[in-house]
Amino acid sequence: MSPTIGWPEVALRLVLTVLAGGLIGLNRGEHGHPAGLRTTLLVCLAASITMLEVNLLLDTSGKAANSYIQLDLMRLPLGILTGMGFIGAGAIVRKEGLVLGLTTAAALWFVTVLGLCFGGGQLALGLASLALGLVVLWGLKWVEKRWKQDRHATLTLTVADTGEGPTEDEISARFKATGYKTDTWAITYDERRHERQFSIEVHWRASPDDPQPPPFLHSLARQPGVLNLEWKP
Repeated sequence: MSPTIGWPEVALRLVLTVLAGGLIGLNRGEHGHPAGLRTTLLVCLAASITMLEVNLLLDTSGKAANSYIQLDLMRLPLGILTGMGFIGAGAIVRKEGLVLGLTTAAALWFVTVLGLCFGGGQLALGLASLALGLVVLWGLKWVEKRWKQDRHATLTLTVADTGEGPTEDEISARFKATGYKTDTWAITYDERRHERQFSIEVHWRASPDDPQPPPFLHSLARQPGVLNLEWKP
C-alpha cells in the first residue's frame, strides 16, 4: 500500500469495489437470499472506505518517524472484520435440524475482505479473489444441484395391532428394494388402543432438487391396518 494516493487511484478502487460487491450481490439476490445486492454492496464499500481512510492517514509528511506506531491504523480494518463476524452470525439460523444462512454469512465475510483488498490497493489480489468467488458461487452451485448428497428423513407409521398392518420385515424390504436404508427403529405399543407405532430413521442419496419421498409410501399408507403415516425429511 503506497502511503500517498491521489483521487484517480481512490476512484479506481471504489469502482472495483462496487463491481465486486455488485457481482456477489447479484448472485445472492437472484436466489432470494437475505444478503442481496444492497447489503453486499454496502458491506464491501464500508470495508473499502475503511482501508482508503487508513491509506490516506498513512501520509507521513510533516510527521515523526514513529507516526505509524502512534496511529495504529490497522485497528480500523480489524474492527471491520470483527463486526462482520457478529453480522454473519446473525445471518445463520437453525430450524428443525437444518442450518440456514451459512453461505450468506460466508458471502458477507468474503465481500468484506474484497473491500479491504480494493481499498488497500491490492487490486490484482482483489480481482483474482473476485474471480474465484464468482466461480464458487455460480459454478459450484451448478455442480451441487447435480451432485447426489446424503439425505435423511423420519417415517412414523401407526398400524392397528390386529395382524393386518405391515410387519417390520415387510417395511424393511420395501426400503431396500428402492435403494433406501434404515438406520434405527423404534416401536411403541399402545395396548389400550391396540396400536403399534414405528419410528424409522431413513437415509438415501439424491440430488438437492429431488425432494420426492419413496414412491411406495402412497401404497403403504393405503394398506389395510395402516392408521397414520408421516414422512419428515
